[in-house]
Amino acid sequence: MLVRHFCEEFGKKYKLDVKTKPRALVRLYQECEKLKKLMSANSSDLPLNIECFMNDIDVSGKLNRVQFEEMCADVLGRVEAPLHNLMEQASEYQLKKEDIYAVEIVGGASRIPSVKERIGRFFGKELSTTLNADEAVARGCALQCAILSPAFKVREFSITDAVAYPISLKWNSAAEEGLSDCEVFPKNHAAPFSKVLTFYRREPFSLEAYYNTPKELPYPDPTIGQFVIQKVVPQASGESSKVKVKVRVNIHGIFSVSSASLVEVQKTEEGEEPMDTEQQATPEEEGNMQTDQDETKAQGDGQKETEEEEEKTPPENEEMETSPEESKAEKKSDQPPQAKKPKVKTKVLELPVENSPQWQLAIDMLNLFVENEGNMIMQDKLEKERNDAKNYVEEYVYDMRDKLHGRLEKFVSEADRDILSLQLEDTENWLYEDGEDQPKQQYIDKLAELKKLGQPIQERYMESEERPRAFDDMGKQIQMYMKVVEAYKTKEEQYDHLDQEEINKVDKMVNEAMIWLNSKMNQQSKLSLTVEPAVRVRAIQDKTKELYSSCNPIVTKPKPKVELPKENKAGEQNGPVNGQEKAPAEGTEKGTGDSTGNPPSTESTEPRPDMDLD
Repeated sequence: MLVRHFCEEFGKKYKLDVKTKPRALVRLYQECEKLKKLMSANSSDLPLNIECFMNDIDVSGKLNRVQFEEMCADVLGRVEAPLHNLMEQASEYQLKKEDIYAVEIVGGASRIPSVKERIGRFFGKELSTTLNADEAVARGCALQCAILSPAFKVREFSITDAVAYPISLKWNSAAEEGLSDCEVFPKNHAAPFSKVLTFYRREPFSLEAYYNTPKELPYPDPTIGQFVIQKVVPQASGESSKVKVKVRVNIHGIFSVSSASLVEVQKTEEGEEPMDTEQQATPEEEGNMQTDQDETKAQGDGQKETEEEEEKTPPENEEMETSPEESKAEKKSDQPPQAKKPKVKTKVLELPVENSPQWQLAIDMLNLFVENEGNMIMQDKLEKERNDAKNYVEEYVYDMRDKLHGRLEKFVSEADRDILSLQLEDTENWLYEDGEDQPKQQYIDKLAELKKLGQPIQERYMESEERPRAFDDMGKQIQMYMKVVEAYKTKEEQYDHLDQEEINKVDKMVNEAMIWLNSKMNQQSKLSLTVEPAVRVRAIQDKTKELYSSCNPIVTKPKPKVELPKENKAGEQNGPVNGQEKAPAEGTEKGTGDSTGNPPSTESTEPRPDMDLD
């Protein structure tokens, strides 16, 4: 409305036809959007100014909130119609305006004062704005996704989705000529939900699902699809078969005929089955299982799914079956004998359902689109790799240029710096000209070409940073082993168990390592930082490890253990060992006198009549 208003105003005022210039029209839309937001906060006249709008002409205009509301009266008047419709639907559930606790408004346009005023006036209460009006829907969608996803744990919320438009089925009636229809899911019915419909048919039949309020739909065709129930046959007696059709609205609000089954009635003479006597006192559940064996084999997992759905009527076999308890009651009664009644069994057979949704793509088209999507994903992946390779080149150019005049300055000669700087500049120019859109391999080759000059400089810097620490670690190792050799020569008790030959070996290796270390340090001190080092950090670390692996097992060899003389206490506690049979007897004979230092009593020295002493 604002764009239309200013197009007319600028046409009269500046003789400009704005609608013929898409660029100018887009700028006008952007400025009108800003003006609309400003009018929500200010009721005074607000200016609209655009420089060089068309033909180098600057345009300007002004508007206030009152003029805006008068201009948009028809559009703003549409706000109340959905509210009336909402309360009409709520009246079916005995919900009144007084029962509403709060009215929360969301959406950017709900900030317009006129919209707020109309909604508040309709409900008769102050509106709630606790949510971010622009982000509320997106946040709600994210929360609902987290609730449905098994990968996230969120607080439980009770959310009942509803069927937005009423869904009906129609079919060719067998009893009456013509079409019959039935509303299966009324408007605002809970979803997801399943229902079981029962039909009596002798032959295959089709169901057509459709939305029965086409005027409310956002698209013209209300048809959902055709569903053909196949392989329907009459009963053995020629009567119509009972067909159970399960229809479902899933969690996405999509309608489908999920399954169909035929209930086959089988009659058998009572005498053909073994009589249930008192020896077979099975509960009713076992009787049901007995008759359900054939049924379970026939229907498999499909019957389990049907039993899980909400079906108020009990299964057919439970209605018509006689339980063992009832049979016993009949036997005990003194009624006169009657003719044998046929016993009824039911068998449930799964029927194939042919689905032909109106808006669903054919399988070959669906596969084609899936294949195209896979190709696009692969193309996106290759494009990302190409862009990454280009970004690596650009990043290296900027990074290396700064470092050449920074921390790497001491490690590169002036001539090499000039050559590399010139190559970096040429690469940068190439990136923004011919190299704007090149294959991935071109960028990889360019980066390798730059690194051929830049990598040795960075390596010299890293070597210079890490070399002093490596020399220091090796020197500490050498000093430690030299102290051990000196301690052995002064015959310290800690190392007197070591072998002379092994100590001589340690001494020799330490001296060789010392000579090598001093030699390399002297060589390196004479070299400039702009040339390759005399020794690399890796070589120093390898030499240190070699010294450690050769000397450490020798100097850390533990002292041999000294075996202490065995005591006889263990033998005294556990009984006689190694022929010491007399010790326990003597200890017993002596009694407590020996342990206390007192002379033994006369009773203990006399031989006992019931003991043989050697």
